[in-house]
Amino acid sequence: MDRTEKLVQALREAGLRLTPQRLAIVRLLATTDRHPTAQMIYEQLRPDYPSLSLATVYNTLETLVDLGVVNVLGSAGDDAVHYDADTDPHVNLACISCHRVIDLPSQYVHALEQEVATTSGYRLLGARVVYYGLCPDCQREARRPSGRRRQRRRRRRGHEHHPSQPRSEE
Repeated sequence: MDRTEKLVQALREAGLRLTPQRLAIVRLLATTDRHPTAQMIYEQLRPDYPSLSLATVYNTLETLVDLGVVNVLGSAGDDAVHYDADTDPHVNLACISCHRVIDLPSQYVHALEQEVATTSGYRLLGARVVYYGLCPDCQREARRPSGRRRQRRRRRRGHEHHPSQPRSEE
């Protein structure tokens, strides 16, 4: 069963109607390699689903989390809650600068879960392993001289200054 089917099945078992909005939320969660926030999901789906409300997104996510088919990752340095539909053991890496979260498969996560369960006597229901740091792109950006960073930001915003033009006050 693929991830989309797993999420749809969970909603069915919870007795929820499979509205077009809920199905869109499930498809997005199941197919993205990002770890979206409720706001990100809402903004991405709203153009195609004008009747979608942010409350529907939050309620659907909360239900999926309660059913154990989606994990809550918490903040990636942006004070927003991120969600992950990959419930298999893995490590999450969160960049505190660009707030991107990626999955890193690791053979050690499963072994650690087994050790914790054996040592503690707990019947584990799930776990989250999240490391916070700077991704390679943000590390490269941080190493740039500050003037080059400023020029790059201006170019992104359409404020590139050419040396032959007089500087305007910003």
